[in-house]
Amino acid sequence: MAEKVGFTTMAGEHAEGEAPVLGIGMLGYAFMGKAHSNALKKLPYMMYPPVAIPRLIGIAGRNQAAVQEAAKRYGYERAYTDWRRMIRNRNVDIFDNGGPNDAHATPSIYAAEHGKHIICEKPLARSTSEARRMLDAVQKAGVKHMVAFNYRFVPAIVQAKKLLESGALGRIFHFRAVYLQEWIIDPNFPKIWRLDKKAAGSGALGDLGAHVIDLARFLVGEPKRISAMTKTFIEQRPLPDGSGTGTVDVDDAFVSLFEFENGALGTIEASRFCQGRKNYNCIEINGENGSIRFDLERMNNLEVYWANEEPKETRGFHNVLVTESHHPYWENWWPHGHIIGWEHTFVHEFHHFFGAILGKWEVAPWGADFVDGYKNAVICDAILKSSKSGRAIEIDYGL
Repeated sequence: MAEKVGFTTMAGEHAEGEAPVLGIGMLGYAFMGKAHSNALKKLPYMMYPPVAIPRLIGIAGRNQAAVQEAAKRYGYERAYTDWRRMIRNRNVDIFDNGGPNDAHATPSIYAAEHGKHIICEKPLARSTSEARRMLDAVQKAGVKHMVAFNYRFVPAIVQAKKLLESGALGRIFHFRAVYLQEWIIDPNFPKIWRLDKKAAGSGALGDLGAHVIDLARFLVGEPKRISAMTKTFIEQRPLPDGSGTGTVDVDDAFVSLFEFENGALGTIEASRFCQGRKNYNCIEINGENGSIRFDLERMNNLEVYWANEEPKETRGFHNVLVTESHHPYWENWWPHGHIIGWEHTFVHEFHHFFGAILGKWEVAPWGADFVDGYKNAVICDAILKSSKSGRAIEIDYGL
């Protein structure tokens, strides 16, 4: 770990004893652009001493006025309407792809071909074949690659992972997960890009389900067989420009059954049609010695049950507030009980990616690399295939 922190004028260069500077070129300035920029600005003084100092070289988007405003707001040195020019900037070390799903593959492959390390928002791609092209590109280029499955960096999830790896829960019987939102129930909500298969690849499956599919693999292991159903509740929606209506060709919701290679059974469900649910990502894992439960809307808590706890008269689920100094990441934040929020997962995520770039650790298994992103795409496609065929699908990654 660096003994002191220093800023430099050239990305990637640093004096001895100083944290190196890594130049960031970001695609996208909306939801994820804001979340990533916030994390990059917080990282140097909160994950202290930092493994690296991010330098915000450029931000790219299609709308010139909007991207210029984003560059001013977030502190990027330059705004681009051509992401290729930004990637070719010699000061850019990392391409941060926060664009919509249809802008993941081509820019990321281009960045790999130009020797840039890549962090890409989830889902990695719209299909298995697209994800495989991205994986092949980064492996051929020899660059570091990461998929922004930020929930791997929630302290309570990391704590759950450590409990599972310790064997404390014993044999795992069940993984149960739901990710529920409500924001498109209104039939007058327009057909935005997330409701267009060409742009998004899938609906609730890629938007929400990809997260819990990743957590299932992260916490329990690889799936062996999957059965699923999908549903589109509102098939026609008004077009954003007011020119008429368009057909919704992605899923509004899905339910799935998983059989894992270790013999555990799983259920994964995601929907954007659940009144009252804002961002309800909840998982439960049942083992022979106990159970754990996590709810993203109460992300600093982990519920734990131990089957053989004594005295048995008071045996039950315990709510563990994951804010102690010995809990994951907490030495960088506040005194115990002073909770952190959703946005801090991105700080942990970038810290992990920077360390991997500098050779301090690998992206996987604690972070999700493009192999994980590709496997996630295989599973998502299997869910769609099962829904269409009415049959269980055997998982074969073909790697």
